[in-house]
Amino acid sequence: MGDRPTPVVRPGLRCLRIIVVALAATAGGAVAANIEPLGVAPVWSAHPVGFALLTSGDHQVVGFYDADRRLTVAVRSLDEQSWTLVPLPKQTGWDSHNYVALAVDRDGFVHLCADMHVAPLVYFRSRHPLGEPFEPDSFEPLHRMTGDREDRVTYPTFLHDAAGDLVFMYRDGSSGNGEQILDRYDGATRTWRRLLDAPLTSGTIDDESMNAYLHGPVKGPDGVFHLAWVWRDTPDCETCHDVCHARSPDLVRWERSDGTPLDLPITPRTCEIVDPVPVGGGLLNGLLAIGFDTAGRPLLSYHRYDDQGRSQVYAARRENGGWRIRQTSAEPGRLEFSGRGSLPLRAWIGPVRTAGDGTLEQNYLLPSGAGPWRIDAETLAAVGSTPDRQPIPTALDRVESAWPGMQVNWQFDAGSTGDPARRFLLRWETLGGNRDQPRPEPLPPPTMLRVIGIAD
Repeated sequence: MGDRPTPVVRPGLRCLRIIVVALAATAGGAVAANIEPLGVAPVWSAHPVGFALLTSGDHQVVGFYDADRRLTVAVRSLDEQSWTLVPLPKQTGWDSHNYVALAVDRDGFVHLCADMHVAPLVYFRSRHPLGEPFEPDSFEPLHRMTGDREDRVTYPTFLHDAAGDLVFMYRDGSSGNGEQILDRYDGATRTWRRLLDAPLTSGTIDDESMNAYLHGPVKGPDGVFHLAWVWRDTPDCETCHDVCHARSPDLVRWERSDGTPLDLPITPRTCEIVDPVPVGGGLLNGLLAIGFDTAGRPLLSYHRYDDQGRSQVYAARRENGGWRIRQTSAEPGRLEFSGRGSLPLRAWIGPVRTAGDGTLEQNYLLPSGAGPWRIDAETLAAVGSTPDRQPIPTALDRVESAWPGMQVNWQFDAGSTGDPARRFLLRWETLGGNRDQPRPEPLPPPTMLRVIGIAD
């Protein structure tokens, strides 16, 4: 949940592919004064899988699986209440890893990837830019970018580089044996090429094999892209270890936090290890976030066990030439996890961010509770809640479905309206994760997918 990165359905909780509920969903803001729900379409509800919402200029695009699990795109102008629905020739199964990733390039063309977990690339691109009418054949089923290393794709992520060009990042390979690939889109020729001559990360060294589960890259206040990750030895999520960091001014040249250049691919032997958490130490690839403090310094937040074996959130910040690690939470218990597939684990850590008064705060979902907490800027410890900054009104977070076991799912808007007082969220209800396995009938009926407009 991982990564997108991110969720709140996020490419972030990579091995979990969970949907986080409740107050952990958005990046902040005061209690909303105005709430405008707008129905999109009925959607599949028997298992969770990530949808996508993107506001671009005067238009909005949603990517989702409909009531029959068919991949669908919805498009509208922000001044309209109706959607144009474009069904695509793709139907997903039971794998909660198969989230939808959306992007709009600088010319307004829509790019979409979805339904991949160690599978051939699924890639659609719109035939014309936003602003022109969308029809049933408005998307080309290309299913190819460079044509190289596109048969075992997982975790598709669109982002933009420092120049504003569209970049596509994905894992080639499988859990415990994969490499991270980056491509760049050329809008003039409408073609893709490799951004990097080598993979960004690779865990295959000598007779060892592992892979990096990434969070980011996230562009910081300093204009630098920051990347955090953990290594994982096998598909079993308890084999995660070592919190790592790298940074880049342009997604091409990579370096350690002290400016020392890194040759690509970055490997377990060459990477900068922030916290050497061992296998079995409570590190989980999805419970990782990159935030920034009031001075613009990156803060890596992650979950591991303390000396008593309890689950805690930790924060790492580079200070005085090295990484300083401090405990943020004071959890009384232990969060157990193991095995493969999308775990039905309800936990999440949001990025640390600056609050309106110059202090720090962070959204979270842990066994002890959920919500935003205030963080001491020096000690990085949680020093109290911030109830005046609950990101989602309580009424929106209540389950509407009468089917047992349903949960509310939220997704960030990957774009922006340009108005900081106006934001959008995607809301729908499903059963929880089931380790990517089919559920026996009877199954719950479809639920309504809504875009929630909030004016603060």
